[in-house]
Amino acid sequence: MSVVPSNSGQRTGRLYWSVQAGRNVGVRGLFLVVLAFIVAYGFLFPGLFTMAGFAKFTQSWFPLALVAMAQALLMLTGGISLAIGATVSLGAVIAATTMVGPLGVAGGSALVAATGLGIGAITGFIVVKLRLPAIVVTLAGSFIIGGAALLILPRPGGAMPEWLSDLLAGNTPAAFLLLVVVVLLWKLYLATPLGLSLYAAGENPVGAYRSGVPVDAARIAAYALSGLLSTGAGLFVAAQTGSGDPVIGAAFTLNSIAAAVLGGIGFLGGQGTMRGALAGSLLLSLMISVMFFLGFTPVAQYVAQGLIIIGAVALPQFRKVQR
Repeated sequence: MSVVPSNSGQRTGRLYWSVQAGRNVGVRGLFLVVLAFIVAYGFLFPGLFTMAGFAKFTQSWFPLALVAMAQALLMLTGGISLAIGATVSLGAVIAATTMVGPLGVAGGSALVAATGLGIGAITGFIVVKLRLPAIVVTLAGSFIIGGAALLILPRPGGAMPEWLSDLLAGNTPAAFLLLVVVVLLWKLYLATPLGLSLYAAGENPVGAYRSGVPVDAARIAAYALSGLLSTGAGLFVAAQTGSGDPVIGAAFTLNSIAAAVLGGIGFLGGQGTMRGALAGSLLLSLMISVMFFLGFTPVAQYVAQGLIIIGAVALPQFRKVQR
């Protein structure tokens, strides 16, 4: 009796790649724009392609990449956070007040990570279980978290281990290597049950729930990981500056949303990819650097960023209308 080989594996593979292709719609063009900005930046600053120049650029990009991932996690589930900037500040002041002391780097890093996970998990629980709007909960949370940062460190101060600042803010590509590790960990997370539930929780939560997908757990886990990434960005910023600042993360909230939107992440959930968010953060960082070298004033930079972001949001909608 002969056994006919099943084609289910091939069908599954084709389905997977078709889903990936659908999620990458618009991202290919984004990669081309990023490449164009890299060329422009390299022309304005030839040192970019040296080891030291590459290290310095990735150091300026790394915290923005982390907060873009933090925001994208929530937007993929249909949520959003206005507390990311305050959480970055809290991570920075905790790092700057604990790492030079009895806890040391390991203990301080663990405390920063636990704080981010705890804040994110509590926020997610309130949003998911109490059915409160994420934008309201995270707005209120930003005041609470920001107040906690000011209580810990009322004014810029504290200190970071000198060797850690030299490692993360020196002339070595440590920031880029850390980002590679974060991306690999993200890939591993997507292979877990909660990771697999992420897109379903944002795209069709009712259908996913009826199919047995742990929607609530996936959303709470997304908030927890978002908090972890945000405090991690704060730790890195503190290492860059060598101290802590209770308001240093203020700009990261809107920049995280801008980077995610530039990367094709939709506000309604289930649309976009993390590589798109990373590309969006890279584009935003390149835009800021290019405008600085071209002599744009800060006001002109903000106006240009706003116009580009509006265009990035409006273009896909215009294409839908044309179709």
